[in-house]
Amino acid sequence: MNPLDAFETGGENIDRLWTRGGFPDSYLATTDPQSMQWRRDFIRTYLERDIPALGPRIAAETLRRFWTMLAHNQSGLLNASELARSLGVDSKTAGGYLDLLVDLLLVRRLEPWHRNVGKRLVKSPKIYIRDSGLLHALLGLPTRDDVLGHPVAGGSWEGFAIENLIDAAPVGSQVNFYRTSGGAEVDLLLTLPGEAVWAFEIKRSSAPKVARGFHQACEDLQPARRIVIYPGAETYPAGNGIDVMPLEEAGRLLFAH
Repeated sequence: MNPLDAFETGGENIDRLWTRGGFPDSYLATTDPQSMQWRRDFIRTYLERDIPALGPRIAAETLRRFWTMLAHNQSGLLNASELARSLGVDSKTAGGYLDLLVDLLLVRRLEPWHRNVGKRLVKSPKIYIRDSGLLHALLGLPTRDDVLGHPVAGGSWEGFAIENLIDAAPVGSQVNFYRTSGGAEVDLLLTLPGEAVWAFEIKRSSAPKVARGFHQACEDLQPARRIVIYPGAETYPAGNGIDVMPLEEAGRLLFAH
């Protein structure tokens, strides 16, 4: 079963879900400290018992360091050689650690758009800790205010929105991001069955400004829908065919597709 998502818990609980993540025991805990303790215990148990039971012989502390390094780089492009160097291992070993966390559904490796659009495209994937609560636990951020005061806040919200949008997308949808060397960028591209492409920009701002890179990317791709996700409650047009809307509304549109 997937963790809880924003469409199950309701928009009024979205900050709690974002802060604590979608594991029910974490989300439903009486207090933030109890929620954080559950997540810390989950991480420790996974590293010390569950992963070794699956076969890989990796020191728990080494894998924790690697997982935490990925958390600090939430929503960033993968630089395997830099991660390997920081961890003191070779790139192949670091790649094996990443493959393991991806296979266990703890990390998402979001691949770049690769169709020919006549542009120089970024080829490295982007990396996300899939559950925002585990991300915050790895970084020691127990409350919403702690998260908002940390540099990871924007990347955390982006990853949280992406996971929820992917959950809401029709079965068989293709998921990518888009970035060119010229600065055109889309945080999430969903190619729905039937080849309709929806472009999403994700902003942790109550009054989001659409970046020039998103406009450029939409000119390149001509997506069927152009949507900016923000933490507000209203849906409104932003010009150039772009709609600004809450995550919950975008989910409803995808469910109905």
